[in-house]
Amino acid sequence: MSTVHTTLPVAVHLFLVQEQSILLLRRYNTGYEDGNYSVIAGHLDGGEEVKQAMIREAYEEANIEISPANLQVVGIMHRRAEDERIDFFLAAQRWRGELRNNEPHKCDELAWYPLTSLPENVIPYVRQALENYRAGRWFDSFGW
Repeated sequence: MSTVHTTLPVAVHLFLVQEQSILLLRRYNTGYEDGNYSVIAGHLDGGEEVKQAMIREAYEEANIEISPANLQVVGIMHRRAEDERIDFFLAAQRWRGELRNNEPHKCDELAWYPLTSLPENVIPYVRQALENYRAGRWFDSFGW
């Protein structure tokens, strides 16, 4: 009997936190969860470390620079939707640069929301990850 090992897409998500509020973006024109809120996020490129991927995505999407020392891994999620995935959630409270929507073709709003009063239309696994963050839970499975 042979064992088949799976290869999973890996993503990073940024909880940019300021005074008990979090930066959310509303997805637009992507074909995935358009009209719903998420956080700055993206996939790891080959040969890329988790924090470096998050630093790259933060700059690409929101024009900010975050040093590795200012990023903390606060959660991991094993998630199942149409496929199986691993998501890393990182938090930062310090960054450099002025926040700007660098991808208006994929995002039609960047806005701060209180962590305790999120919009109804936050993508469900992101909402769960935010609840985990607030509760101090570092690992969860979603969609199983």
